[in-house]
Amino acid sequence: MAEALAIPLTPRCEGCGSELAPRLLTCPACRKLVHGQTLKRLAAQAQEATDRGAPLEALALWREALDLLPPGTGQHAQVTAKVTALSQQVDALGLAAPLAEAERKRSGMPKVLASMGALGLMLWKFKFVLLLLLGKGKLLLVGLTQASTLFSMLLAVGVYWTVWGWRFALGLVACIYVHEMGHVASLRRFGMQASAPMFIPGLGAFVRLKQSPVDGREDARVGLAGPIWGSAAAVVALIAAVVTGWKGLSAIAHAAAWLNVFNLVPLWQLDGGRGFRALARKQRWLAVAVLGATWFLTGENLFLLVGLAAVYRALATPAPEEGDARTLVEYSLLVAGLGALGWAAKHWTGATGVL
Repeated sequence: MAEALAIPLTPRCEGCGSELAPRLLTCPACRKLVHGQTLKRLAAQAQEATDRGAPLEALALWREALDLLPPGTGQHAQVTAKVTALSQQVDALGLAAPLAEAERKRSGMPKVLASMGALGLMLWKFKFVLLLLLGKGKLLLVGLTQASTLFSMLLAVGVYWTVWGWRFALGLVACIYVHEMGHVASLRRFGMQASAPMFIPGLGAFVRLKQSPVDGREDARVGLAGPIWGSAAAVVALIAAVVTGWKGLSAIAHAAAWLNVFNLVPLWQLDGGRGFRALARKQRWLAVAVLGATWFLTGENLFLLVGLAAVYRALATPAPEEGDARTLVEYSLLVAGLGALGWAAKHWTGATGVL
């Protein structure tokens, strides 16, 4: 006996009843917003989150609403302004957010700590710093639960294993993974959705954004978060090499450092390109100077390559009138820090890369 097939109903406009094609944001007949009811619900929830002091939650809700509004409309511009303002608020809080929360909750401090005065307050705040660090560690573990991430990581390890051995392959892939999770952490902080990290053997890995940054500042934060986390992973590898005496770890640190330097090339969709988007013309030239000085001190020609790309961006591509000072500081510290890290790892290895 033939079974009845469920045929999905074609969506219709709530205003005029016209049939709507998938992904339309406005009715072509009456110009009514297709997702009007959803937008009202999101706006109410975002306002409620703002009223109770939860800017990150409000930011995520307004971003969701932004995806349902047609670009170029007044509503889209208004919600973009709300997203930008909340993003700047979250950005200003930074890693101090848990400490600010601790300050607001001082009344909940245990009596034994309250009796200790300033020392007790410091210990109470340290609790939130510890929770913050544990949260970062939890995020790293959560990423490994994604099948696409785990399987592509194993594939990358297998490819690198055939060339450099399993120890170096595991260490290098782990450092790349931490780099990518830096992007994920920053995206979550700004309420943006993205795919899980995917590895491409020989090319590294990537995270695909499902929502776009609203300005160059936000794009720079997301872009440079990867090298910041990746640099931390390389530092851990180098410290482990010094403690254990195993030069293979310093070879991993050296390779991870140079991978992060390459990502600072200010071209295409590389992390450096996202960072330079937020820099004014003069700031770009300051970044060129830092790159030149680091190349001179380390003798590593990779910095010359990055510097030449930075000169091109400073000369030939549009730049904002008002640059972001924090982006310049982060980019410069990454260049100088990775230069020092790569130099130290190379010399600890004895420039042999013995595994």
